[in-house]
Amino acid sequence: MPKKFMKRYLPTPEKVRAMQSLSFLGDILHEPNLWHINRHSVARAFLVGVWFCFIPMPFQMLAAAIFAVWLNANLPLSVVLVWISNPITMPPLFYFNYKVGAWALSRPVLSFEFQLSWSWISERIMDIGIPLYLGSLIVATVSACFSYLIIQLLWRRKVRSDWRLRQINRRKRHQAADQTS
Repeated sequence: MPKKFMKRYLPTPEKVRAMQSLSFLGDILHEPNLWHINRHSVARAFLVGVWFCFIPMPFQMLAAAIFAVWLNANLPLSVVLVWISNPITMPPLFYFNYKVGAWALSRPVLSFEFQLSWSWISERIMDIGIPLYLGSLIVATVSACFSYLIIQLLWRRKVRSDWRLRQINRRKRHQAADQTS
């Protein structure tokens, strides 16, 4: 994976530590593993961030940050990945999650209708909520595991290709040096 690309767009540890709103966290943000960009921390960040982006809950970024700290994942990347589900993408994502949950429970998919009233919400919460959350757990787990594995594989592939390129360049330099002597 391109480290330089990621470092260019992710905030530095110093910038995050300087934020007054995060001062209550104390020394937690001083843990260097939360800021490293390596195969393991980035793969875990994708695991955490992608998992939480598919779960319909308030404060997804906070939950992703807590789990990133707990799993020693790259903290900024974990939090940024939660924004895969943003106000534009949430309706199709959560509708897909609902359909997966309804399929898993062998329930029919209800037609889309919404009324902003407490009675409608209390009547429909069980009909919609259970398939939505079951589907969200299924989609989140599959997507997070898949993204973790893909990051691991792509990172290894990039390291191997860089290694081969270095070996080829080293051989060329040695051949050029042998020919000049």
